[in-house]
Amino acid sequence: MTAYRGPRSATNGRELRLWKVGWALTALFAAAILAAGSVFYSLILLLDFQEIDTTAKLNAKTLFDIVKLSFGVVAGAGALVALVVAYRRQRVDEAGAHREATRLHTERFSQAVDKLGSDSPAVRLGGVHALAGLADDAPTQDLRQTCIDVLCAYLRLPFPPDPGDLPAIFPGGPSEEQRDLHQGKRDNYLALREVRHTILRLIGDHYRIPRGSHRSWQDCDLDLTGVTIDGSLSFKNATFSGGDVSFSSATFSGGEVDFSGAMFSGGYVDFNGATFSDGHVSFSSATFSDGHVDFGSATFSGGYVHFSGATFSGGYVHFSSATFSGGYVHFSSATFSDGHVDFTFAAFSGSRVDFGSANGPAPHGLLAFAGLPTAQGVDLASAWLQPVP
Repeated sequence: MTAYRGPRSATNGRELRLWKVGWALTALFAAAILAAGSVFYSLILLLDFQEIDTTAKLNAKTLFDIVKLSFGVVAGAGALVALVVAYRRQRVDEAGAHREATRLHTERFSQAVDKLGSDSPAVRLGGVHALAGLADDAPTQDLRQTCIDVLCAYLRLPFPPDPGDLPAIFPGGPSEEQRDLHQGKRDNYLALREVRHTILRLIGDHYRIPRGSHRSWQDCDLDLTGVTIDGSLSFKNATFSGGDVSFSSATFSGGEVDFSGAMFSGGYVDFNGATFSDGHVSFSSATFSDGHVDFGSATFSGGYVHFSGATFSGGYVHFSSATFSGGYVHFSSATFSDGHVDFTFAAFSGSRVDFGSANGPAPHGLLAFAGLPTAQGVDLASAWLQPVP
């Protein structure tokens, strides 16, 4: 799993910039003396004592004024000293609170990771929720990213395959012991699968929280490279912005993955080399803008992928060298404007790709179909598009 990364030394840097109390007090006393001298000299000028007669005696009122001035200077210096001491105490307290929060976070992190490595799927499930909670409460962005990295690393680990049904190859049928052993493998597979699906569900939930909110993960990186998503997963209305999200070489199969209404903006989302097969993946009404979404070399086969009603604007989305085979992909009613959508060298074979009623820019479109063979299975009927030659 991903190694634990310590927090940045921002707090320590702030402590090092604090003046030592001795130097601060010396500077304050010097400033106080200069201020007192300036005030005294100004009073002399204002009272027109430009030439003081050394033989003259000071009266009681003048002495009283000087005493009041002296007390005022001393009181001001004392107030400045108190401010410096209070300021330093506050900064030290803040640094101590930060260190304590980091220490507690580290302890909880270690406990959660131990749970995630347990042999019991139920304990692992507890570790998943503990890490997600730690990410929400992390005192720094680095610590939050570390928790997310560990959850993603767990999804990238190898997992036991589905044992399927008990093979009917036993003479006279399987024994009770063989049935129990097979059922144990099946239960373990389903339990660990539930752990993985819980992580994916929590990720989807946190990417729906508005950016800048306490529990939002939108500014964090998400590395799901090579992950197998073999069940239903909802990223509906999620927002992918401000971080790098990788589904590179991931496999979407055997379930329904919902990106409908999702917004891809201001970041990089990578589906390069991903495989969409034997399932239903929906990007319906999704918005692709001000970012980079890469479906290059992806394979769409044996399933349904919907971009119907999606909006492609102000960003770069490319399907270059993608393979559309044995499935159904449609962009019906999609809108292409102020962006670049690239199908260069994509391969369409044995698949149905529908651009019916799609809307594109005219007269200078930003849809690139260069290098395509005769568009067999590609329906551009009713599409208002201006392909770039």
